[in-house]
Amino acid sequence: MVQFRLSAAVLLILVSLLLPPFCLGIRSFRLRVVDGGDGLGPGLDGLARFDEAPDYRNGAECPVSTNREYASSCDTSLVHIAMTLDSEYLRGSMAAVHSVLRHASCPEHVFFHFISAEFDPASPRVLTQLVRSTFPSLNFKVYIFREDTVINLISSSIRQALENPLNYARNYLGDILDQCVDRVIYLDSDVIVVDDIHRLWSTKLTGSRVIGAPEYCHANFTKYFTDSFWSDPLLSRVFASRSPCYFNTGVMVMDLVRWRAGNFRRRIENWMELQRKRRIYDLGSLPPFLLVFAGNVEPIDHQWNQHGLGGDNVKGSCRSLHPGPVSLLHWSGKGKPWVRLDAKKPCPLDSLWKPYDLYRAKDQPSGFSSTASSPALVGYSGY
Repeated sequence: MVQFRLSAAVLLILVSLLLPPFCLGIRSFRLRVVDGGDGLGPGLDGLARFDEAPDYRNGAECPVSTNREYASSCDTSLVHIAMTLDSEYLRGSMAAVHSVLRHASCPEHVFFHFISAEFDPASPRVLTQLVRSTFPSLNFKVYIFREDTVINLISSSIRQALENPLNYARNYLGDILDQCVDRVIYLDSDVIVVDDIHRLWSTKLTGSRVIGAPEYCHANFTKYFTDSFWSDPLLSRVFASRSPCYFNTGVMVMDLVRWRAGNFRRRIENWMELQRKRRIYDLGSLPPFLLVFAGNVEPIDHQWNQHGLGGDNVKGSCRSLHPGPVSLLHWSGKGKPWVRLDAKKPCPLDSLWKPYDLYRAKDQPSGFSSTASSPALVGYSGY
């Protein structure tokens, strides 16, 4: 009998044909990290080094875990958080996860769903290993986002980073995540949570609303679309029966049952296809969400998205906080805190990000990340 040996590449192709077209999943069982001499394991030499985070445990008031070793994503007691995971924003993602765990009342009941690009310089399996070595007790799963799903729908934007296919992964969460996950919090990689994530999770989506997010109704909504859009009565009447307000898609609570039932992925894709034919907006992945949802969003308190800390999309200038309490800091815009800190040109508010940074420079021994001498901060903005 002739024996056939399949290479890893052929196996991957076969598996990809059998699974849904949006992603492949790598389940996060405990991984044995093989030390390559620097404590990072094989394949991690080219990535940033991170100190191991403290092992955050549940408080006495938390539900009893049915399986301490590994939580199933179908456990109804879990808080589900979806984030993208790539080599460029890896440092931000690690800090965001650290902040969530540090302030969560029940950190063992938080489950992270990481979406990784198919052609990222760091393979999803390497990223999985890095997350596990940094957060040994974290409940998570890494999914491979197939970029050809959306690549032909992306149009040019005012900033090249906004054209990254991974920015559009949020459109496909209903397809990517396990079907038993009926609700999720989506977070961008440039956020820091300084409050109990369970408070955001408890947001009720009333009526038939599919998503919840902080709204900013004082913003000039017309600037998010081109003059040709507003001058076309057929297009602009999409908002005729709504009172649309700007909202930032970097922090959302999403009902995936309603999302799947309403085929909202396809509704967003329809607008992206129109954008390819005639330019109706300039700003990446945000406008299609506004077209579909603006005016029908469950309003969440502004404290859950103090956004714009990265400045605008061109200069990345320093910004101050909005007045009021602060539960989540968001460095949306061009400027990222880890880049400015490394360049020795930080903005004042970048110091609020630093306590959650687990990055360890090559010349630093283990245990000397920036968190070692900085307290965690929960803030109130009086600006």
